[in-house]
Amino acid sequence: MNKYFLMLSILVCQLVYGQSQDILSIRKFTNEHKGQLINEFTKFLSIPNVAADTAGLHRNAAYVMDMMRSRGIDNVQLLNSSTPGTPPSVYGEVMTKGATKTLIFYAHYDGQPVNPSQWAKELSPFEPKLFNGDIYKGATNITYPSDGNYDGNWRIYARSAADDKAGVFSILNAFAAIKQSGLPIGYNIKFFFEGEEEKGSIHLNEILENNKALLQSDLWIICDAAIHASGKKIIVLGVRGDAHVNLTVYGSKKPLHSGHYGNWAPNPAMMLAKLLASMKDDNGRVTIKGFYDDVKPLTAAEKKVLQDVPMVDEQLKNEMGIGANEMIGTSLEEARNLPSLNINGMESGNVGKLATNEIPSTATAAIDLRLVLGNDWRRQQQKVIDHIKAQGYYVTDHEPTDDERAKYSKIVKAIPSRSGYNAQRTPLDLPILQQVIAAVKTTTKEQVVIEPTMGGSLPLFIFEQYINGKTVTVPINNYDNNQHAENENIRLQNLFDGIETMASLMMMK
Repeated sequence: MNKYFLMLSILVCQLVYGQSQDILSIRKFTNEHKGQLINEFTKFLSIPNVAADTAGLHRNAAYVMDMMRSRGIDNVQLLNSSTPGTPPSVYGEVMTKGATKTLIFYAHYDGQPVNPSQWAKELSPFEPKLFNGDIYKGATNITYPSDGNYDGNWRIYARSAADDKAGVFSILNAFAAIKQSGLPIGYNIKFFFEGEEEKGSIHLNEILENNKALLQSDLWIICDAAIHASGKKIIVLGVRGDAHVNLTVYGSKKPLHSGHYGNWAPNPAMMLAKLLASMKDDNGRVTIKGFYDDVKPLTAAEKKVLQDVPMVDEQLKNEMGIGANEMIGTSLEEARNLPSLNINGMESGNVGKLATNEIPSTATAAIDLRLVLGNDWRRQQQKVIDHIKAQGYYVTDHEPTDDERAKYSKIVKAIPSRSGYNAQRTPLDLPILQQVIAAVKTTTKEQVVIEPTMGGSLPLFIFEQYINGKTVTVPINNYDNNQHAENENIRLQNLFDGIETMASLMMMK
């Protein structure tokens, strides 16, 4: 009787929650090791990982290697480019007897730059702190519990807590959970952790080309970005491309008194503001000539998938405190499937307590271009430069000379980023994709959302171009994690659920 009752309980659990017995074993591992897991994770977060800190990046790589070796992963090594000082990628593998197919799990250990003064006063980017919820909703700092009893709604705040050390951590602990639970793996599993993603993956192509044989696989599983804002797990087929252009507009050779020279000397801050305003209309559409011309439309099947994505626009506007979205009449999902032009930042003169009555001598702006399928990143940069020229500006790539200043009344130094990459999208009919969807479904009772394109960018085009790699992105982070900004965080339940998600993929049939 007890035997049948147990079998019935397991069946009901699977039907109600969609979770397999194997996933329940992974959950048991996570629940029993929460204290140990969080301790290791916070040590990882404490190692600075911004591009300017080469030594810090190498310490991160060494820490990742130690985590891999402690879990019994084989052939752990650094994959380097030929450029001295470049952050290495970290590789390891577990070859399964009898397996005929290979999965490679990807995440990156580097992070975005930090400005500590912008973080909440209780926070420091590389001193991970535990809060009993979201600080924007009044959560407070609490001590790490000695008994390992962690609430899933608590959050850890630190740079890369979400993007993307959570990805590295969840992948490695998914493997550890499978191994310690004695569960089967049917694939050869490889691990690839990049150290230069946030800098544009400048040397990734070289690392891939130099290790083509080592990095052959049936699928790359990318663990980065966030789950859907509805709280549902998500599988993403593609990512936007990325490129940048930095602009400097010039006025007088030195700052001027605004009373003595106002209305007479050109103000580069005003000039830059007008120039940037000329790039978009009041409905949020980019006005640069040809900006949308080469976009490859979604297929009928991709449009159908997009229609099934839960609408969260009103929820997000309410949470973010915005009254309307920029592109009138366009949903968030539709907007993600269009190329975008964003102003990352502007600088000219001083503001606040440091403001003075002056006409600044320069004004600068950083422009971020997100690309979709069909765009070429270099061509998109050139469209911006051509638009600037069409507004009557002389465009240069250096500080203007006295002769240039005398000859041209409107001067811009435009510096396109030397690195960038195009968008990528995996077709819906890729056979192994159905196995990925089925695997993730074993971890949740909710709908698994399928999206054609992620809002953010990853160098997946480079995998496709240089080693013909097939990719699918499976995010784990909470959607409100503040990645790339101050107060970055990971909700603990997302971290624990991420271990289950990655484990489901390693065990998929």
